[in-house]
Amino acid sequence: MKVGVIGTGNMGTILIEALLEAGALAPSDLTITNRTLSKALALKDKHPGISVANSCQIAAKESEAIFICVKPMEFYKVISEIRPYIDKNQCVISITSPISVRQLESMLECSCARMIPSITNRALAGVSLLSFGERCSPEWVSALTDLAANISTPIKIENEITRVASDIVSCGPAFFSYLARAFIEGACKVTKIDEDTATLLTEKMLLGLGELLKKEIYTLPALQDKVCVKGGITGEGIKVLEAEVGEMFEHLFHATHGKFRHELEKIEEQYGTQY
Repeated sequence: MKVGVIGTGNMGTILIEALLEAGALAPSDLTITNRTLSKALALKDKHPGISVANSCQIAAKESEAIFICVKPMEFYKVISEIRPYIDKNQCVISITSPISVRQLESMLECSCARMIPSITNRALAGVSLLSFGERCSPEWVSALTDLAANISTPIKIENEITRVASDIVSCGPAFFSYLARAFIEGACKVTKIDEDTATLLTEKMLLGLGELLKKEIYTLPALQDKVCVKGGITGEGIKVLEAEVGEMFEHLFHATHGKFRHELEKIEEQYGTQY
């Protein structure tokens, strides 16, 4: 499969390098471009064989699947520029939650899809979220699902849960990294442990937790029950969490969804099509 990637920022680069590391694509399968072309050329230097196009039009024309990895408000301009070079046999894929497959289909006559990656995909782990347009061919549904399976667990989702699913899958690593840092800082402030040791212990603990879940030895509720002995030290810590976490995560989802709605209003003005 010849794949084009328009936009080689953080997520575009993660997608490219994950697919290459997994062996899902060879460098010669990729044509990439970026507004700042030096970023694309740096990836070519790192992975000889990648083709760098001088424009998004060339990248689209030379590819079968075209991943658009730009900011949501830049999508309309990119799609307008590549539209004359797209035929019905190609597939255009959004990697961002505010751009729906319906909006892609309102401008393009080819198969359209959305594949929302996570930074965890760089380790060939985690989830990628898939949505397919009404006109997306069964062949492209299968091909994109197989491609995503090389770097993640692909999960098909409906449009109405896109934001919360993306919050969990894509934003979740940042949220839980923040909590882990606060956990480490609290340990250092209250005890004599140094930051390097606390960080090492926390990272290894999180890796071990992941392995327990990966091997399905315990579920999340079962883990808490196993560690939290009645009347023990862990139980005292859980009491603090129960008292102080409160509605924190509800507020978090309210905030992300509020920002999302604000973005949708601006994007819907561009497309004249509801999300």
